[in-house]
Amino acid sequence: MKIAIVGASGAVGQEFLKILEEHQLPIDELELYGSPRSAGTTYTFRGKELKVKLLQHNDDFKGTDVALVSAGASTSKEFAETITKYGTLMIDNSSAFRMDEDVPLVVPEVNPEDALNAPRGIIANPNCTTIQMVVALNAIEKVSHIRRVHVSTYQSASGAGAAAMAELEQQHKTLAEGGEPHVEKFAYQLAYNVIPHIDVFMDNGYTKEEMKMYNETRKIMHSDIEVSATCVRVPVMRAHSESVWVETEHPVSVEQAREAFSRGEGIVLVDEPQSKKYPMPLFVAGREPVYVGRVRKDISNPNGLTFWCVSDQIKKGAALNAVQILEWLIAQGRF
Repeated sequence: MKIAIVGASGAVGQEFLKILEEHQLPIDELELYGSPRSAGTTYTFRGKELKVKLLQHNDDFKGTDVALVSAGASTSKEFAETITKYGTLMIDNSSAFRMDEDVPLVVPEVNPEDALNAPRGIIANPNCTTIQMVVALNAIEKVSHIRRVHVSTYQSASGAGAAAMAELEQQHKTLAEGGEPHVEKFAYQLAYNVIPHIDVFMDNGYTKEEMKMYNETRKIMHSDIEVSATCVRVPVMRAHSESVWVETEHPVSVEQAREAFSRGEGIVLVDEPQSKKYPMPLFVAGREPVYVGRVRKDISNPNGLTFWCVSDQIKKGAALNAVQILEWLIAQGRF
């Protein structure tokens, strides 16, 4: 199998390299692509040095089976035809095609079969916050249909890329030295702060990030579920957290919910509040599953449950989900 990584020098591109190494996929050839700034950079994969090629409108993707793409929405839109014209499957991590009717939006634990119908040769990877939430919601959906969700997210700097992580680190260092921190990647200083603003504001007062959670959840789960989100940037380096309130069609007990989470694919239940055991980004960073804890009844709603979930945004929220789509397709004999 011949695989390409587009955006190889970015945070997600680097995670692709690590995951492909760890998961031992049957890769005969791997090619790396990037912008003029990253072209020529070398990385090691399975003991071999690979050089990043400049992404261009040419025939470079001829003979490539799958392209794992994480180079931003504008690049995905510009190069989609170039990547797919010879039959390459494009698994895209950007927001470019997520809500297109003829592009499946896939989380393998929830709707893997959707990946089998990709008429444009493109499969979209959902937004990171949506991915971890629907993995958890899917476990409850199997017990009782979920009518609505309220969610507050606590999103790490990693969600804005490698440069944003470096900026948070530098801000802490500068402040510790008594200096004035540099602010570029976020609307305000993130160190010692929380910012209730991720992506641009829409006419309805929600941000684009918050509306992604509404629209993408409905598409992935093939559901009439209603989702209201508040997305917040917090001074954490890596891994996103979410407080989730769900209202189900029929009452679901805490015991039923815990059992569902325990059985849920891709979920690790860490829910022992008396022993102070619950998921935290400090300990989840770098790990693959979605971690769930603080499971309890919503005391304001007889059909309500609330829980806390944490997942690594770069891993499950981006690179890992795309690789799992590929692994599922391989298991179906598509490659």
